Amino acid sequence: MELARDIVIVGAGIAGLTTSLGLHRLGIESLVLESSSNLRITGFALSTWTNAWKALDALGVGDYLRTQHERIDELIATSTASSQPKARVFFKGKAKHGEHEVRCVRRKLLLEALAQELPHDTIRFSSKVVSIDESDYFKLVYLDDGTMIKTKVLIGCDGVNSVVAKWLGFKNPAFTGRSAIRAYANFNGKHGYLFKFYQFFGNGFRSGFFPCDDTSIYWFFTCTEMKLEEDPAKLKQFVLSKLQNAANEHQRKVVEATEEDSIISSSLRYRHPWELLWGNISKGNVSVAGDALHPMTPDVGQGGCAALEDGVVLARCLAEALKKEVTGENKESDKEEYERIEAGLKKYAAERRWRSIELITTAYFVGFIQQSNGKLLNFLRDKFLVNFLSGLLLRLSDFDCGNLKTMSSS
Repeated sequence: MELARDIVIVGAGIAGLTTSLGLHRLGIESLVLESSSNLRITGFALSTWTNAWKALDALGVGDYLRTQHERIDELIATSTASSQPKARVFFKGKAKHGEHEVRCVRRKLLLEALAQELPHDTIRFSSKVVSIDESDYFKLVYLDDGTMIKTKVLIGCDGVNSVVAKWLGFKNPAFTGRSAIRAYANFNGKHGYLFKFYQFFGNGFRSGFFPCDDTSIYWFFTCTEMKLEEDPAKLKQFVLSKLQNAANEHQRKVVEATEEDSIISSSLRYRHPWELLWGNISKGNVSVAGDALHPMTPDVGQGGCAALEDGVVLARCLAEALKKEVTGENKESDKEEYERIEAGLKKYAAERRWRSIELITTAYFVGFIQQSNGKLLNFLRDKFLVNFLSGLLLRLSDFDCGNLKTMSSS
């Protein structure tokens, strides 16, 4: 079967749905290809910082998600080496781009909020991309069911193992030597914890938890174990065995209350920053966003937030390229349209390159320092660096990707 679509987006994750919804808000339709049979909701929850809420408001879904997730008002960072809180960062007050806003958002609700705003036939499930080819000024996308889709624009939002990123020349993301365990604890009644971000670091691991609402808490645990068990029961026991320090008493209680089927593990990978410095974020009428562009460690909580930024900027740049009015005898050629699309994607790449490099680099070093078990680095971190590292979370989130208005409509 052969199909033709103006814009094809590979992946119905945060970046893919954000890009598609941004385009839809601007009157441009797209086709989103998702390899799974439904929305991917692994990961349970994610921290959404001020920059993410700017993007969600630009898409028109911010207020809907606010009604379901409580606001986090403070970060309390505690050293497991000393069992003492070392930094407190308040999330209230104004910054360069407005008032700080932090919430823990359930991934399922975020994806559903984005998807439900799209036309019903936008997402094509069970559609795995196996190869990409070219035909003049078009890309040919081949699926595992034999379908071929001809498109003017191809956007890869297909995660760390992105087929589109490989086509652009990016290498597979590098392993950090660290692993993460993430989970979501649902309580029968109110959990009783304040709406704060509790973070613990040192002794070879970093961990933390923060509530999504009155009855649910998201928690994480990262360590330098090269390979973790896949059995959720063993993962739970592994985490509990590491949380014996008095500093981790509250998180240990949260972990104990977690159902085993709500626990997952994964190895942490990231893209080397110099790949983004020299690599092709866009090439012709092809580009990438989200984890396909900037896989990063979770140490600054910006992976999903950056994907939301990508989608808004990408939709805006594409709309500027595609909205040109061409009528009568001056109808443009495929080549001229291709060149406009290429220019739009180059503009997107220029906007996102340095922002992505900053986030990847900062996340890596924050994780390395916080998780360290070395005596010297522990001393320097606990005595001098902890407030600086905690403050980085707010500094990185003080960013506004802008709204969806194109140059011609502003």
